[in-house]
Amino acid sequence: MTTWSEFAAEAPTISALFLRRHAATGNLCLLGTVRADGSPRISPIEPVIFEDMLVLAGMPDTRKFHDLARDPRFCLHTATVDTQVTDGDAKLFGAVTDLRDERVHARFAQKLFDDSGMDLRGETFDHFYVADLTGASTVEVVGDHLDITVWKPGRGETVVRKH
Repeated sequence: MTTWSEFAAEAPTISALFLRRHAATGNLCLLGTVRADGSPRISPIEPVIFEDMLVLAGMPDTRKFHDLARDPRFCLHTATVDTQVTDGDAKLFGAVTDLRDERVHARFAQKLFDDSGMDLRGETFDHFYVADLTGASTVEVVGDHLDITVWKPGRGETVVRKH
């Protein structure tokens, strides 16, 4: 599994842009999953980087988590409303693992409480999805062109310039 720090070391441009856009939207992203019939689903989610893991957790018994339980592949996209993409745009790709370690859940619940006041301490998480990143990309407007930065594990970042 690719940890967040490994990803950030191999893809510093993409990880920095993801974090900047993630923070700018109040942590809101769009999660792409695969429905049972094979069609795509887009759902809002607030991913959290916790203990060097990208965690996709949220309200239990939702369709997006049913999708991930059946097919762990996902695409996570930073939410944007700017058609000119002046602040950039990032996508992360991978598959999730349902981490069943209750000690990790307890620490995560404490962090949520400390950061937001949301009190899930002592509750059991139905799913605690941790992302294993298998790819990522960004789009940035730079002067009169687009820079598309692409990452694959072990290969670093590659920039494609579009004029």
